Amino acid sequence: MVQGRHVRRKALKLLEPPGDRQGVIGRGQPLRLLVTGDSAAAGVGADTQEEGLLGNILSGLIENFEVEYRLIARTGARTISTVRRLSRLEPIRYDIAVTSLGVNDVTSGLSLTNWLNQQRQLIDLLRNHYSVQQIILSGLPPMAHFPLLPQPLRWYLGRESSRFDRALRKLALELECEHVSLEVTEDQSLIASDGFHPGPGVYKLWGKEVASRVCQRMTLQ
Repeated sequence: MVQGRHVRRKALKLLEPPGDRQGVIGRGQPLRLLVTGDSAAAGVGADTQEEGLLGNILSGLIENFEVEYRLIARTGARTISTVRRLSRLEPIRYDIAVTSLGVNDVTSGLSLTNWLNQQRQLIDLLRNHYSVQQIILSGLPPMAHFPLLPQPLRWYLGRESSRFDRALRKLALELECEHVSLEVTEDQSLIASDGFHPGPGVYKLWGKEVASRVCQRMTLQ
């Protein structure tokens, strides 16, 4: 707890990058995309939205799809706060939803059982409120490799993030969603200047993988 408070005080505060959070781009088959979640979904660690998660997903889709996209993400967001926020919005239909949630749930001390129940609520909301056909659940990053965190806090959060990520992978299989691993962030050179968030290199690999999953799914339809 002492280390956690110290980290919060000394951590470099990166802002959510500027750029469009909704719009239409590309040419081809119509596709409606929702990206939602926490600061990583919001692109913190990148200079612009184009270099963040959303921009890198779009760059992998716009040659074959006309993408109507929306980013609903906020620094500090947890799974339950995202569920509440999305449930208050107009039920627009999306073909694809990409989520990035879990880190703030881990750091808040939420139990794994409660978190999985909240993830189930989120998945149910996306399917029934937003008619999403393909749900892509981004895994938790390996927090044991975050330079910002001192030991033993780094070890503890690393253990918890791995445990949550394994459970999320199983949940994705059970509920017919897709899980995208973020193990790439073990490479500390790809982490943002605050030692905690993804850098542009992570967003590029992450977005490319998500776009690939979307293209595979749409090709089969």
